[in-house]
Order: sequence, then C-alpha cells, then structure tokens
Amino acid sequence: MKFDVFFSICQTDVDGYMPSEKVMFQNFFDQVTLADELGYGTAWVAETHLSCEIQKHGPQPVIPHFKGEIGLNTDILQVAHLIFARTKRIEVGSAIRNILCNGGPIAHAEAIRTFLSLHGLSPDERRRLNIGFASGRFEFSNRPYGIVPRNAVEKAAWPAVKGKVLQEAVEIFLRLLRGEKISRADVATQVLSAADFRNPQEWEAVRQVAGREQVELAPFWDFEHLGVIPFEAPLQLLNLTIGTHDPASQELANRYMPVGVFNLSITPPAVIEETHKRMQKVYHPDGGPWTRDKMPRTAMVFLDATSGLSSEAQTARAKAAAAKAWTNYWKAMEGTLDQKKVDQAVGNTLAGSPEALIEQIRAKYHPEDRLMLWFDFNNHDNESVKKSMRVFMEQVAPALAR
Repeated sequence: MKFDVFFSICQTDVDGYMPSEKVMFQNFFDQVTLADELGYGTAWVAETHLSCEIQKHGPQPVIPHFKGEIGLNTDILQVAHLIFARTKRIEVGSAIRNILCNGGPIAHAEAIRTFLSLHGLSPDERRRLNIGFASGRFEFSNRPYGIVPRNAVEKAAWPAVKGKVLQEAVEIFLRLLRGEKISRADVATQVLSAADFRNPQEWEAVRQVAGREQVELAPFWDFEHLGVIPFEAPLQLLNLTIGTHDPASQELANRYMPVGVFNLSITPPAVIEETHKRMQKVYHPDGGPWTRDKMPRTAMVFLDATSGLSSEAQTARAKAAAAKAWTNYWKAMEGTLDQKKVDQAVGNTLAGSPEALIEQIRAKYHPEDRLMLWFDFNNHDNESVKKSMRVFMEQVAPALAR
C-alpha cells in the first residue's frame, strides 16, 4: 500500500477562526515539508479557480452558505516549483487541474511542458509532476472562458454537452502535450446521441429541439495548425491522472498517453473494481501494465493518539472530531444539517486510534491501493495536522507494510 497526502488549503471558518491567506500558505508549506521528511509519496494539492465568496453574491450562487474559499491554490505549477525547492523526495500532484478554464487545453499543455523543461534542468531530477486533470468542480469557474451553452440545443442538453466538452479538451490537451502538431481539423467532432442521456425522456426533449437523431457540436476550440513549446520537455517527469468517472473519457485519454484514474469522493466498491478491470484492458501500453496504485483514493483521516487513553477512548474522541468536522462542512455547503449525511460521512472516514485505523484500512482497502490521506479537513490547527501526519507514518503505516 502506498501513502500520499492531500492538501485542500481550504480557507473557511472553523470554530470562529479563519486564517489569513498568508497563514494558510505558511501552514501548507510547513505541512508539505514534514510530509517529505516522513516519507509520504506524493503531495496532492486541491485546485480552485475564482472566488467562492464573490460568486455567492451573484445570480447563481453555488455554495451561498459557505464562508471563505474552498481552496486557495489556483496554479499547481507555481506551487510545485516551491515544493520541489523545499523538499528532497516527495512528488507533487494536482487534484485536479481544470483544463477548460484559464486558456483551455492548448494553454495548459504548453504551461506543463514549460514547467517540465524548467523542472528537468537538473540532471539528477527524478521526481515527477503528477497532473490530475478534468473540468473542475464548479461551472462558474468555466463560464468566463466561454464554456456555456451557445444555442437552444446545447442549453437543453447541457449536462451531456459538458461531458463532450471535456472529451474535446482531453484530446487536444494530450495530443499537444505529447508533442503532436495539430489543427482543429485533426480533432474528432463531438456528437450527441441517445446513448449520452440517462433516460429516453431527456434525449427526446433534446431531439425535439434539435429536430434530428444526432447532433454534431461545433468545436469549443477552433485553431490553426500548431505545436506547443518547449519541444524538448522531459515527459518522463510527468504522470497523468484523469478526474472523471466516465468510462468513455478514461478510455479516450489512454489512446494518447498513459493516464490513471482518480477515485472521486466516496465511490461504491463495485465501481472501483469495475474500473480496475476495464483499465487493465485500455491503459496505454507506454505505461506498462495497469496496477491499483494508478487509481489514487482519497481518505479523510481523524487520528487520536492521546497519551494515557485506551484505544477505545482515542477512537471515540476521533469519531467525535470527525462528526464535528462533517457537521460544520455540511452546514457550510448546504445551510442545513442532514444527520444521515453526517453519519454516512463519518462512517466512510478513517477515524480512531492508530490501532483502529490499521484495522479500518485493512477492512476497506486492497493492500496494493494508493491512499491520498486528507489530514487538514476542517482543521486549521497546524500542529494538530502535523501530529496526525507523523503518528500515521510512525504508528499506522509500518503495520500495513507487513
């Protein structure tokens, strides 16, 4: 089993305290430096675009009850340079990089090749940049960049169209990233059909607006023949993971480069195993055989190792902390409290003493899985987060390595 660490850099109110942006970043770099010292494999950093605080005052507020910013990292490439400069062993990952906003797939392909060229200037550099990519969590981050319905058909079919926009972006992004020189004419045209809709009624409503059985979508990116620079970027220092559950998008990505799959949120075990089986067949051969660690899995951790308390008492304290954190989260996200959601979330969280966490991980995960351990969820106490990170690697991880 491999252990990574996930950082949200979420600037929100916790028990009446909201750190400044400067303190949030200082705590983050303090924690990621410790993660390197402790031996975590990759530091995955959440990425967010445009202010949630400003957006909630607009006509279509997404999270009107949330106070603060979901995340402060807007560019993993800038953050990664600082992480690599301050650490020795740990790799860096984006969770996830939105390839639709900030210039779209062409701009992101070029930015990543530039990063790799600078990162690889040292002949001894072996650490990889792990780019997790998709279309972003909130649509408001994409709308200013033209990712909006452009006609009545797209408006009627927008949930399906969004998936097609991502597929168009994925093809452009990966083909340019791997060094191809292409124009819009070389990119597949996206087509809507009945198979793209959850039920016949949804497709029928779209078909009535379109007046035909298939709908060809005009490109969202129209460009002449081009290639992105630098041409000599060391792609061996890059690892890719796509952040979508859509099998078609996962398979599309692997036509061009080896691309792993993120386990997004709380995914049913059956879906996880089904994805592993499918990826064994479609994973790009340049990446070697598919292995379970190519699907990083998020795991929230509430760890209590209070001296003098029994394992049972430590576990009770950890679960109480998890319940409090999830209660605060759901109130912030939805404005109301659904106790069932809190109970379900706590049940899917790793919460307890070191001994309890060992048993929970053995019960929930395959021994060859890769876990992205999330210690800073609803927690601005830097020393508390670092203590949990240390206790995990010193008291939990060794037992799982046997």
